[in-house]
Amino acid sequence: MSKIFHPLLALIASGTDSELAKYVEFLKEENKILRSRIPGPIHTKPEERQRLLKLGKALGRAIEALITIVTASTFYRWVRDEGEGKKTANPKGGQRKPREVRELVIEIAKTTGFGYTRIIGELRKIGIKKISRQTIRNILKEEGIQPGPERKSDNWENFVKRHGETLWAVDFFSVKSVTLRGICNLYLMAFLNMKTREVIVSASTDHPNSAWVKQQTEVFIEKTASRTEKPDIIMHDRDTKFTKEFVETLTSKGMRTNALPVASPNLNGRVERFIGTIKHECLSKFITFGQQHVDHIVGEWSAYYNTVRSHMERDHLPPKHTVPDEVLKFNRDQITVKSYVGGLVNSFERKAA
Repeated sequence: MSKIFHPLLALIASGTDSELAKYVEFLKEENKILRSRIPGPIHTKPEERQRLLKLGKALGRAIEALITIVTASTFYRWVRDEGEGKKTANPKGGQRKPREVRELVIEIAKTTGFGYTRIIGELRKIGIKKISRQTIRNILKEEGIQPGPERKSDNWENFVKRHGETLWAVDFFSVKSVTLRGICNLYLMAFLNMKTREVIVSASTDHPNSAWVKQQTEVFIEKTASRTEKPDIIMHDRDTKFTKEFVETLTSKGMRTNALPVASPNLNGRVERFIGTIKHECLSKFITFGQQHVDHIVGEWSAYYNTVRSHMERDHLPPKHTVPDEVLKFNRDQITVKSYVGGLVNSFERKAA
């Protein structure tokens, strides 16, 4: 008989009310510690939910102080669903995708380490549109694959929509590089279109004076001169490197500058997000040796960013990428994997006809 009962049940059965309260407090604290070791939500199986419902309903409102695996509101929803005769979970989800699509999703996740949103971008470029973020999540969950973190852009939407492709933001960033004089900081300017997310990154320098800033601004003006939608407003923070010469160079070409208020980092969040991305996804992976090396790597990665890397704000397509025709009949042989920036990143693309 001793094997039938868990030791904890025997302990509870023989305890007084005071002792039981102590047992509960200890178990609650132990559960908090264990829960803190597990990142993210815990997904319960149908049989696990049934066991929790059977034991939890008997506790009444006391469940709110005890439950930690899910929120109390989620538990109450389980109770309501059970009373209405609804299934508490569908382990297989909705209609399953064709085997080829599922295998491609898994291959993209394993090859790139991308999260759900970036995987959608890879599929959109190929022309596979009828697949949702939840479906990708279910596929990876079934395979036990943990995706990378999602990237979220800021929400300054109204201003961007009003000005569209004529609104650009600019900011400085630096990268440490090994030179003949030792390790030094090399500075660059990043111009980013607030609608398309296209970027134009300047050449680097170890001395970002007013003359260099003016020169790089002139290069930016030259690169955008032939566009139908020419830059109209250039947003920037109040860095002292944005000198009077910088403003005059832009205004002489009919452009306006917008110096953002002090202590308002969110207003220039998109270009700062790009700077964080290029540093995290590219520059942190290399040891650079001088200006020529830095300019080559940044140039290669910027071209990849503009033409290959998917972006959520572009409907999961790259900034300079046309919408492909939808694939009506998927064939894995039509897909190829291309490497960029010296093999740093991989992209799934359709083979040229």
